[in-house]
Amino acid sequence: MADAGTAAPRLFAATAEAELGPTGRPPREIPEPAPLSSHGPAKVIAMCNQKGGVGKTTSTINLGASLADYGRRVLLVDLDPQGALSAGLGVAHHDLELTVHNLLVEPRVSIDDVLMRTRVEGLDLLPSNIDLSAAEIQLVTEVGREQTLGRVLYPVLERYDYILIDCQPSLGLLTVNALACADSVLIPMECEFFSLRGLALLNDTVDKVHDRLNPRLELAGIVVTMFDSRTLHAREVMSRVVEVFGDTVYDTVINRTVRFPETSVAGEPITTWAPKSTGAEAYRALAREVIHRSGR
Repeated sequence: MADAGTAAPRLFAATAEAELGPTGRPPREIPEPAPLSSHGPAKVIAMCNQKGGVGKTTSTINLGASLADYGRRVLLVDLDPQGALSAGLGVAHHDLELTVHNLLVEPRVSIDDVLMRTRVEGLDLLPSNIDLSAAEIQLVTEVGREQTLGRVLYPVLERYDYILIDCQPSLGLLTVNALACADSVLIPMECEFFSLRGLALLNDTVDKVHDRLNPRLELAGIVVTMFDSRTLHAREVMSRVVEVFGDTVYDTVINRTVRFPETSVAGEPITTWAPKSTGAEAYRALAREVIHRSGR
């Protein structure tokens, strides 16, 4: 039978372990966001990862909806020719006459001609479809081609508190446009070895854009998605990411769940499809962190 002297340290160790979050650190206290008395100018965030299948579009939709739930006005920009962001919000994007593509290559098209309301109060969308794939070729010969998206978004910056740009899974001209007009980059990443390798390449691109095109660009943070704490590999990658990037990694972790594919079929965010689910709570927690870090 253990005496009181050995039982106390064990109890302390168990308590300390229980207080650690999924990142291996004690979660920081994040206050509830205060309501806003006015809106704008928008904080522009590029949701970026050149590796596909990491939950980038899912995070863009659900983070945007969660920010809107906290009274922030949010614009989502679909900058991926696959149009997954638009489809994920229930938009029949293949049938659209005007999309982001028109805004980038046709100066006479107004952003209000393309802007769409969503079913979430305070959440708007600039939709996209396969037409956008031609934009990179059409922009190549343009003067100031890297700043085209910034010129498109400039007229509506005062209307919104956040503009989230869903980038395509590559580091081409469209993604450079997003980085050139963004205030910060938010990187969704899966706890998987190849995602970890890709972070170095993405960081290098962010540094180059910062030095050559956009000196205000910074790394907003890294959010771990599709996390499965039952696997040793996921826990090891998480530990490595936190070791390298430190406090840049958000405390909020998005766990793997079957709810997210269901919301894609439903065409709405998880915050409205399954508002009491763990996934919805996770994205609300992420929204609180984003608001707290950005000072909005």
